[in-house]
Amino acid sequence: MSTLKLNKSPAATEQKREKPVRPLSPELRDRSKAPPVKKERAAAEPQAPDAQALPARKEKAVRDKKPRAFDGKHEQKERRSPTANDGRRQYNRDQPRPRMAKTDDRPPRPSAPAPAAIDQQPRLSKVMADRGLCSRREADDWIVNGWVKVNGEIIETLGTRIDPAAEIIISAYAKEHQAETVTILLHKPVGYVSGQAEDGYEPAVVLVNPDNQWPEDSSGIDFKRGHLRGLAPAGRLDIDSTGLLVLTQDGRVARKLIGDDSSVEKEYLVRVEGQLSANGLALLNHGLSLDGVQLKPAKVSWQNEDQLRFVLREGRKRQIRRMCELVGLHVVGLKRIRIGSINLGKLPPGQWRYLGEHERF
Repeated sequence: MSTLKLNKSPAATEQKREKPVRPLSPELRDRSKAPPVKKERAAAEPQAPDAQALPARKEKAVRDKKPRAFDGKHEQKERRSPTANDGRRQYNRDQPRPRMAKTDDRPPRPSAPAPAAIDQQPRLSKVMADRGLCSRREADDWIVNGWVKVNGEIIETLGTRIDPAAEIIISAYAKEHQAETVTILLHKPVGYVSGQAEDGYEPAVVLVNPDNQWPEDSSGIDFKRGHLRGLAPAGRLDIDSTGLLVLTQDGRVARKLIGDDSSVEKEYLVRVEGQLSANGLALLNHGLSLDGVQLKPAKVSWQNEDQLRFVLREGRKRQIRRMCELVGLHVVGLKRIRIGSINLGKLPPGQWRYLGEHERF
């Protein structure tokens, strides 16, 4: 099958090109002139002004232009009334418009109280001790073990500072650990120091062993080596003094006996030599100062002709000996027989016993 190809005649092609799509008028082809504007569009849009007339019109506008600032020679525009619906303020036409006050003249804005600086807040261990939860040493142990929560967050970093009013929650593990702590009552003999060994003298804690436990101890507590861990003296007795010495693992006991706010009484029997001054006994009760600090009132009376009975509520270093020297006496023997409600009793020198559950200072 063959394909027939039809070619258009040249006459038909020329006939179609006679009418172009866009009229090729001379005016439209001349690009140097603007195209003519339709009549209806010319009525809506004004024609552009002649370039030569622009400078003259600008000069006339400048001459006829009124000054913007009110200088009293020109009429001021009418202001809106304060009752207008748009809510704009009205200014008196006879007075100049008030200016905004400078920043320095404005009253200071009330500012919210700045939070206390973190470095000025107390440490967590101190807050726990102040609340009577434990001692600061115990608080450090509990914090390291992760047994303390502050405002719902576990604190494990020593020295963390907190808000004094923060909520503190202690884990049951810490309370169980605290319940296992013990307090030991020792009759310290002469020749032992209360705390760390010094000048060749042994600390009194070396006497705490099964061999020296008082046979009449009625606490029912069995001795364990763990009872020696963290055992520290709550108070002190000099090397040449004897009597009741408290060693404890319980920070609450230590704070109660030697804290800054402690008011627990300590009773002593003091053997003295010398001649007491005329008002010496009155001064011993109240009126003496040590290191520039007024001593708290004491209870001092004669036990017999060469022995005084002292009841103090504080414990400065070698306090009784120094007090006696101020009134003409020399101490030759000192024995502590009571701390709070706990008496030394029949406990022999060099022996110890546990503080019973029913006993409190």
